[in-house]
Amino acid sequence: MATETAPTHTNALAKESSPYLLQHAHNPVNWLPWGDEAFAKAKAEDKPIFLSSGYSTCHWCHVMERESFENEAIAAVINEHFVPIKVDREERPDVDLTYMTYVQAATGGGGWPMTVFLTPDLKPFFGGTYFPPENQQGRIGFKNLLLELSKAWKEDREKLLQSSQRSVEKLQEYLNQGDAAETTEASAAPDSILQKAYEDLSSQFDYHEGGFSSAPKFPRPSTLSLLFRIQHLWRDVENRASEAQWAREMATKTLRMMAQGGLHDHLGGGFHRYSVDGYWHIPHYEKMLYDQGQLLSAYSDAWVITQSPMMAQIARDIVRYVARDLTHPEGGFFSAEDADSLPAEGAEHKTEGAFYIWTAAEIDELLGKEDGSLFRYAYGARRQGNARPESDPHGELKGTNTLFRAYSAKKTGEYFQKDPDEVLAVFERCRDVLFEARNRRPRPHLDDKVITAWNGLMISGLARAGSGLPEPEFIQRAERAAAFLRQQCCEQAGEGTGLRRSWRDGRAGPSAFAIDYACLIQGLLDLYEAGFDIQWLRWAVTLQREMDERFLDAEKGGYFSVHTEMPHSILRIKEDYDGAEPSPNSLAAANLLRLAKMLDQPDWERQALQILELFRATLTSSPTSVPVLAAAMDFSAHGHHQVVLAGDRSEAAFQALEREVRSRYLPETVLLHADGGEHQAWLASQNAALAAMKPVNGQAAAYVCQNYSCQAPVTEPAALARLLDG
Repeated sequence: MATETAPTHTNALAKESSPYLLQHAHNPVNWLPWGDEAFAKAKAEDKPIFLSSGYSTCHWCHVMERESFENEAIAAVINEHFVPIKVDREERPDVDLTYMTYVQAATGGGGWPMTVFLTPDLKPFFGGTYFPPENQQGRIGFKNLLLELSKAWKEDREKLLQSSQRSVEKLQEYLNQGDAAETTEASAAPDSILQKAYEDLSSQFDYHEGGFSSAPKFPRPSTLSLLFRIQHLWRDVENRASEAQWAREMATKTLRMMAQGGLHDHLGGGFHRYSVDGYWHIPHYEKMLYDQGQLLSAYSDAWVITQSPMMAQIARDIVRYVARDLTHPEGGFFSAEDADSLPAEGAEHKTEGAFYIWTAAEIDELLGKEDGSLFRYAYGARRQGNARPESDPHGELKGTNTLFRAYSAKKTGEYFQKDPDEVLAVFERCRDVLFEARNRRPRPHLDDKVITAWNGLMISGLARAGSGLPEPEFIQRAERAAAFLRQQCCEQAGEGTGLRRSWRDGRAGPSAFAIDYACLIQGLLDLYEAGFDIQWLRWAVTLQREMDERFLDAEKGGYFSVHTEMPHSILRIKEDYDGAEPSPNSLAAANLLRLAKMLDQPDWERQALQILELFRATLTSSPTSVPVLAAAMDFSAHGHHQVVLAGDRSEAAFQALEREVRSRYLPETVLLHADGGEHQAWLASQNAALAAMKPVNGQAAAYVCQNYSCQAPVTEPAALARLLDG
């Protein structure tokens, strides 16, 4: 029996629980985790710090590790001249955000791996991202960079120290200014901001392929959600019907094209991180939980709006993938799957996409000549492979195929002279065969950290999909995940307080950050509205109060990303950009407005309005950079609707009223349940008006309220439909 060879090197990262840090535990680099030991060593040895930040499913992080951090000669230079620190950006987003802010300011760009050099008191003096090991094509190699910076530290230290101090001061001055630019009353009006968002997105829209850029193409569900809100707001406005229809078309076409492309895993479900081309065909193959959660929300909303079976199918497809491959046995959700994997058992190096790609010969061998030809035609698989050279600069995909829907079942049937239903049956049979064959390949690495923020986004998606499709099982999955977070990611599980950022293998990570609170609160609000279990609303209230205590700037408004107790924080940052994840301030504004409407809490509404005012200049000049914040602004301007369903949820009459509400896209509405028991008593203790909302003559009733004024209760679905549509 073969025995594993003991590793040649082991460093301090071997004691950590982060999958990313453990990946580097046997590098010849003497890595230390971020913390006091490393900082003390830098001061004692009078060495600068080399900080490397990345994450376990990061392709270019793997490349730099293989080229530089596993290189004995380069490792020796690092160990001699620097104190090397490795950071998992997913576990410590505070550290990553601080120094990424510096890198972006210094270089005009950013990304991972992030490479930053710090003084022993943690002030940055040089930064970048990936560096090749040796000089190439006018770009300095990492080894030479290390030697140059070491020389500068020894021979020109005073200049470096002054530069680092000035950089931090200038960055903090900029951050303190916030969005202080003046805005005119007209330009700052909500309708003007939405109009600009619509115009900007229209000008950026790819009419042929969907999306809002050329290559690379990133899914950005928050932008699609904003377009759906614009469509909903303008649909009945005079002279706005065509604009409303176009807003809807931009969003739905993007979702359709993403689902048909190789960005979507047609065999296993779920979506990859982004498309490297402009056609959604060839993806960067890693899969992230935060994408699955947000896209699930987007496809669920699209189903409710369009009633397109494809939108519902893709939503279910995402859940199928997450349930199978990203779910902890006790209910929480894992973080990601890597882009890279071994092309075969026993292979020396991993390559990108190896788990997902196919040669035409493999497909024909597995499916047979007839089915194989039909399937390859429909899914774009060619004899020579389907990756364009510009999509595969390193040649890893040469001669292989990423599956995407090149032709519909109807067109495929016409070409092969088969009935479309027969073609669909062939598709299903072929996908099953290929999926089983793929499962025999070496799997990509699974990052099995449970990250609170990303779980919050997934809970949100499951709750909304469970409510809209409807799929009660999805709501149950969301509830299990919420219960997992309360048990494993809270210092006081019974109270749901002391929130932590992450959990893995029985160990909780650092204290949670603002984004963790914001995402989880949103998920809990969606979960309450989906299933009417009051415990989730009550926990959301508890977490909102804790978030206020730890992150709120009570004087100027808005939330700092890192709480005041976090040590070694050299910058205080309030994030607003809604990128791959929404910003904590954007989500907080939306959460506060919803809570204020549900529970009659004017203080929380004022806090939300402070956030909108703090970032007013960004909203006015670039609303598409903050689509979640723009949606919160729309809710503030138009979201004065409250629907309260009173009665026993198990009764058919109540369920008929509930179906009437859930069949509609109602982004400006909050939904509550008056059950006549303890739950309603708690709601009434927060919002006295809810105490009087009861069934009418023993029959379930719906109360539709606007601007703190309620219509007479109705008991018939048709009457409720008229109120909702009005």
